[in-house]
Amino acid sequence: MRLITRPDFDGIVCAVLLGDVLDIHEPIAWIEPYELMDNVNIVKKGDIIANLPHIEGCTLWFDHHFSNMTDKKFEGAFAIAPSAARVIYDYYKGAFSKDFAELVTVTDKIDSANFTLDEVLNPENHQYIMLYNTISGSNKADEKYWNKVVDLLSTSSISTLMRDAEVKKKCVQALAQDKSSGKILKEYTVRKENITITDFRPLSIEPKVNRFMVYSLFPDSLMNIKIRYDKTNRDRVIISLGRNIFNRLSKVHLGHLVAQYGGGGHEGAGSCHFHADGADEKINEIIKVLTDNVAVH
Repeated sequence: MRLITRPDFDGIVCAVLLGDVLDIHEPIAWIEPYELMDNVNIVKKGDIIANLPHIEGCTLWFDHHFSNMTDKKFEGAFAIAPSAARVIYDYYKGAFSKDFAELVTVTDKIDSANFTLDEVLNPENHQYIMLYNTISGSNKADEKYWNKVVDLLSTSSISTLMRDAEVKKKCVQALAQDKSSGKILKEYTVRKENITITDFRPLSIEPKVNRFMVYSLFPDSLMNIKIRYDKTNRDRVIISLGRNIFNRLSKVHLGHLVAQYGGGGHEGAGSCHFHADGADEKINEIIKVLTDNVAVH
């Protein structure tokens, strides 16, 4: 069996849980949702898909994103839940070799962005949040590190894991990144009515930033839209939408919104992509919905 999952913290915990209860003997395939949808033929019998859209031909599927709901028959589980890890945990409850309750609860918190201001600004004081900050799907070269974190979370306590030399090095890098995030975000973010727009397209390389820090810089905004080129294809523009985690008054269901543009997400966050030609028109449509702050059905 092979696991296909997303390279984020939820995907990593999905890998921990499924690896504990199933015979997954092939290397994990780490892939973003749009990459999976562009290459559906990579899915074969015996594959388990988690935290990603359902693809026909897989043996098991687990997910929690509103935009990925399907009326097709499948083996596995889908639920509107705080994380895909929670869906897996509930599905296999009682079958695990150890107690993963704390890990799944933390994953719920992280994937639903239920952070405090201190957790965003001072992650070094919160072990799981600090570990989460070292996980980024933006660099495929980190694949060995993602696999290592899966192994460590499967076998070690969080305190033991955080003493690992490579993890400590990644934490130092993440903290340095956080220090520069504020300056970069202020330079490339503008406010339009009740939302903020962060546009990294003028840069040759998308900078790594703490994606929640923009909400601390603009605490009374309702939403942020981040725009950048695909790191491997500048003909593709990717946008990510997020509800301000410190100001949750918006009426817009972001999963509904991005689904209308072929994207995916849930109530508080979502993403989609466009061809660079004509991307601004689509982006302006989305911005209008956000600034109008109306419910999307």
